[in-house]
Amino acid sequence: MTKLAVNLSMIFTEVPLIERFALAYAHGFKHIEIQFPYELSIAEIQNQLTQHDLSLCLINVPAGDLMQGGNGLAGIPGREQEFHQALELAIQYAVALKVPSVNILAGKQPLDCDLLPCLNTLAKNLKLACFMLAEHHIQPVFEMINGTDMPRFLIQNVAQAQEILEAVQHPALKMQYDCYHMAMMGEDVLTELKENILEIGHIQFADCPGRHEPDTAQIHFKEIFDWLSHSDYAGFIAAEYRPQAHSNHSFAWKNKYFAEHPQS
Repeated sequence: MTKLAVNLSMIFTEVPLIERFALAYAHGFKHIEIQFPYELSIAEIQNQLTQHDLSLCLINVPAGDLMQGGNGLAGIPGREQEFHQALELAIQYAVALKVPSVNILAGKQPLDCDLLPCLNTLAKNLKLACFMLAEHHIQPVFEMINGTDMPRFLIQNVAQAQEILEAVQHPALKMQYDCYHMAMMGEDVLTELKENILEIGHIQFADCPGRHEPDTAQIHFKEIFDWLSHSDYAGFIAAEYRPQAHSNHSFAWKNKYFAEHPQS
């Protein structure tokens, strides 16, 4: 069964976040993800999930100043206490809202810091996250982000992600694999999925280049979605793209690729 989700942080942005739950439901989605849900209270989100019969499948740990052009938290020496506090807030939301996976963004290498201390800090913070999330049976994932859109990001490809998995050595930790970011890095998306699926806990997709909906650029999504539907992958597959026009007109891919695959 395909567990298809839609990202409310990048799609339906024509309206405030509180109004996007209803639009997800109207377009036939059962699952949603929100990058940073913290502008809404837990009670507000729970009310929307209940009202529209939705589940929230993924949130991010707060990433400090990363999304405003700063370096972030998780891999930044000296910001460990801030990361711990951010992790506690994410756990509070995830537990209350029954979120099965929490994503940790590594952050960017500061201009005045060597790479190795950053990677060591990231590994230690991921170990802490694994320990704290495991207490609540929540899966920790971490994401690779391409170095064009976010220069100096600490984890940009699968090879680097595998090194982090080796350093952390915790069975719960998985990669969050974003097809767009890996295509931007010049990777063969389908091959990488096949070779690494056991180490992947969550998948996101957008076409590349452009980061719009499927069939607007160069990724061959039919092959990817067909393979995933017959694989042993049990995680979510989430649409995380910037609609080329209006969000409501960006879902031709949904009927094209998922009508024939039963969704849970």
